[in-house]
Amino acid sequence: MSYADGWAAINLEMPERIPRTEYSAEFHWPLISKVTGIPVNGQSDAALRAKASAAFIKAWNYGFIWSILIHNQVFGDKCTKMGHADYMEGGVDFDNQVRQLYDDPEEALKFDPWELYGARDEKTLIRDFNNDYMARCGQNPDAVNMTGVYVTCMSGLIEVFGWEILLSMAGLEPKAFGDLTNRYVSWIAQYFEALAKCAAPVVMIHDDIVWTSGAFFHPEWYRNFLFPAYRKLFAPLIQSGKKIMYTSDGNYTEFIDDIADCGIHGFVMEPTTDMAYIAENYGKTHVIIGNADTRALKLGKKEDIYAEVKRCVDIGKKCPGYFMAVGNHIPPDTPVENALYYNEAYEKLARR
Repeated sequence: MSYADGWAAINLEMPERIPRTEYSAEFHWPLISKVTGIPVNGQSDAALRAKASAAFIKAWNYGFIWSILIHNQVFGDKCTKMGHADYMEGGVDFDNQVRQLYDDPEEALKFDPWELYGARDEKTLIRDFNNDYMARCGQNPDAVNMTGVYVTCMSGLIEVFGWEILLSMAGLEPKAFGDLTNRYVSWIAQYFEALAKCAAPVVMIHDDIVWTSGAFFHPEWYRNFLFPAYRKLFAPLIQSGKKIMYTSDGNYTEFIDDIADCGIHGFVMEPTTDMAYIAENYGKTHVIIGNADTRALKLGKKEDIYAEVKRCVDIGKKCPGYFMAVGNHIPPDTPVENALYYNEAYEKLARR
């Protein structure tokens, strides 16, 4: 049922029940143990953790699984390392190792990805995308699965340069930085051309183009460089008939129309982006995913959680492609009883 509802929503066929997905809940081990009855924690062996996560995803009836293949591994050690704060249980993801690929903005503006990273073999890329997609289908056969790219453009540049050098280049030499962006796009396009030829009918395209407060460059820079780059990258995906789901963290409200104009089929958003605007203008033509605020689950009472679910459902229920999700994740420190009540509220309100 979850796959059928998810596939119907992806194709704008308005299932009777609003489908859902979630992020991070599948490694909230106390929650998973409570829902599935499988005793598991962050120190359990990988096979048990995978089994428990899959059981949880099935129990919570995910309609699709957010996933990508291509992240910063494609840069090897030729990128900036910014460290990582602890997020997962036990702080196992904490990383205080930091390094810069470039120390000088003027030197960084000479960046040539073809020289630094080289060309890729298309057959190998297609095979890798297919293997990733099929493995995900095997792990979670009751949901719509996908593969995709995380380092599309801006996220790739953030990984390569880090924030300090990135913002310095864009501030000092916006046109030269735009030219650099176009060089990066010409290189990452290899992955998009291969993605267009893989077996997955739905693909995830991720790019963090804003902060929580909105754009971190002048909006005209995005319109002069970023969105034309998107049109080039997305063209083979559109021509292949794939459904393009687009994700950016932060508040991208001011760019909703620009992103839609690039040919995407679905918006994935955090709660800071205006879902009501998307629903009003694209609710009949595009998939809409997420928008519930994790703060209601982490800090609120039952009435706050219910109100947040109802807010999202009231906006989304008239949209044939709406998926419920906590847009900024259900992290491991979310109280179990609050997460369970969130699911209860969703189950109560999900039927149209």
